[in-house]
Amino acid sequence: MPPRVRFAPSPTGYLHVGGARTALFNWLYARRHGGTFILRIEDTDAERSSDDMVSGILSSMKWLGLTWDEGPGVEGPHLPYFQSQRLPKYRAAADRLVASGHAYYCYCSPDDLAARRQAAALEDPVRMYDRACHALPAEEVARREAAGHPRATRFLVPQGTTSFTDLVRGHIEFAHEHIEDFVILRSDGHPTYHLSVVVDDGEMEVTEVVRGDDHISNTPKQVLLYEALGTPVPAFAHVPLILGPDKKRLSKRHGATAVGDYERQDYLPEAMINFLALLGWSPGGNQEVFSRDELIARFALDGISGGNAVFNVEKLDWFNQQHIMRLSAADILRRLRPAIVGAGLWRDTYLTSESAWIARVVDLLKPRARKLHDIVPALTAFVSDEVVYDEAAVAKHMRPDGVRDHLAAWLEAVRALPALEPVATEAALRALAVDRGIKAGILIHATRVAVTGQAVSPGIFEVLELVGQARVVSRLTACLPA
Repeated sequence: MPPRVRFAPSPTGYLHVGGARTALFNWLYARRHGGTFILRIEDTDAERSSDDMVSGILSSMKWLGLTWDEGPGVEGPHLPYFQSQRLPKYRAAADRLVASGHAYYCYCSPDDLAARRQAAALEDPVRMYDRACHALPAEEVARREAAGHPRATRFLVPQGTTSFTDLVRGHIEFAHEHIEDFVILRSDGHPTYHLSVVVDDGEMEVTEVVRGDDHISNTPKQVLLYEALGTPVPAFAHVPLILGPDKKRLSKRHGATAVGDYERQDYLPEAMINFLALLGWSPGGNQEVFSRDELIARFALDGISGGNAVFNVEKLDWFNQQHIMRLSAADILRRLRPAIVGAGLWRDTYLTSESAWIARVVDLLKPRARKLHDIVPALTAFVSDEVVYDEAAVAKHMRPDGVRDHLAAWLEAVRALPALEPVATEAALRALAVDRGIKAGILIHATRVAVTGQAVSPGIFEVLELVGQARVVSRLTACLPA
């Protein structure tokens, strides 16, 4: 059957880049094999979960383009997709486990457990639950139930071992002697992670669980629960953690860790997807820049590495530039239109009579843009009659002795040219420099500052052509003494 995979974030924080990478791997796997990608919100921690966090997670998923087939806002056969709305299912599963002898009620209070563990710590530093409540006679259990004593539900871990074949790490085996009888339902009626995830994955027919390898130690407990409930055990693929440049687990001390932070920093979602995909997964070969469709076509779980991946912002910046270069001028204008309007630089003629010209301007500017919005201020020199001058550039390139005289001669040469075709314009400037006995760079730098207001720009002769002869003459004239 086609795979059914899920991403199940807890809304106790915004979508972390590690979670986004896990979501991406699941999404790519589902899309590669024509399967189903489920988004489930694990919000049983009522004190720490919030609607704002849910909205933030959904917004970040949509920004990345990780659309889900079943989940919040999308009808599916396993509604609801919020765990807080599925509590009766977990309680019913816990009752079935008690009835079948796979679980039992535990009346120990947290204080009792802490005291007993502290007393036993000198004998056994990793002391596990002593099964005191499992040994209670049936009549004592009945008495406590009748009296309404608070109680949790614990899973009875059998003797033996549990093993599974991880799709990334291979054969993994755990001895049960190291697994205590773990709580599956708290005294307040809320499930622990182990019970809720097993019940949900079973009901939602999840076939592969792709998640971070910090969950490996949880897997034997969950396998035991699947088996006790008579639910098919999914395959597991545990992916490496994401580390910071110091090789420690990625955290806020390394900078931004939430996906929304990168959206606000003007990264392209295509770049973020490409970057995250290659954190711990390799398609083979030397290609690094991939479109979304290319990633889908190449993705396979056996390409996931067992080693941890390092989050390198400089590499993300490089991916961002590469994906800006892949965008068409029309797409860039569409994405930047609100910002261009906000800067007072938009003209509707960009979509009609000036479309070919503005496309050339955008294509000229995009190689120098680290972020997409870098293009907006750079447009000013091409579309506005006003030039904002960088004072340091003016002082360096316009004020030295003789520069304005050279610029006046260059103005006359520009006026005489039939058009500012780049090759012919460059030839004219270099010929004038020879005639005046100066380096061409003096004229080039002074012209750049006069026309753009800045010390750096794309190729100046391409800039002059696109700014237009009338504007170039006007700006050169404005820089000369009256």
